[in-house]
Amino acid sequence: MLGRLGGFGRGTAVALAVLFAVAGCRPGEGGDGDSSADGGAQRSGRPSGPALSAVASLTVKGRAPKTGYERGAFGSSWVDTDDNGCGTRDDILERDLERVRFRGGHCLVASGTLDDDPYTGRSVRFVRGHSKVDIDHVVALSDAWQKGARQWDRDKRVAFANDPLNLIAVDASANRRKGDGDAATWLPPNTAYRCDYVAHQVAVKKKYGVWVTRAERNAMTRVLGRCPDTALPVRGGR
Repeated sequence: MLGRLGGFGRGTAVALAVLFAVAGCRPGEGGDGDSSADGGAQRSGRPSGPALSAVASLTVKGRAPKTGYERGAFGSSWVDTDDNGCGTRDDILERDLERVRFRGGHCLVASGTLDDDPYTGRSVRFVRGHSKVDIDHVVALSDAWQKGARQWDRDKRVAFANDPLNLIAVDASANRRKGDGDAATWLPPNTAYRCDYVAHQVAVKKKYGVWVTRAERNAMTRVLGRCPDTALPVRGGR
């Protein structure tokens, strides 16, 4: 470093070297983070966020027929895959709702509130048996079936259907409108959640090897291009 500062006196060079070391910089670098890896990626035009970069790793193929699809192909609803004694549906309700109350123990969620529903932005009340809250598969089971899951064994389909990464508590009416749509055909009305929503779809499809259509990949790229630093989720949660 001292050799690179040869234009200064030795005492000045030593002082500058100490200052650079304290600041965590090298001579010629700014201290405002402009030369960070992310900044360099953005300036070069390359995807800079993990979710946006991951879109390119997804296989692109046409949608296969829905022939043979049924919910039971992914196992019975809401099994206890993590061996905590509770079904997956109640695990997700406990994770995503606020002010949760249980019925007869620690598993059955009796009531709670979905504050700031991700799909609509509204507050939705959950009351067991009269619920306006659904547990949605971010990547719909039918969509997965048409993009690779038909060839999976049953254990993999059960794991997919109960993976917290692919599950979220949402407003029931919005979920029904979504159906088995992918990113090319449906996005949450709550635009503030779209980046996280698409990032979760990318993460799930990457984890399980579910392919995407060309239109779907383009839609994912378009959404995440507006928020290029969005992280790629690695586990469930909002």
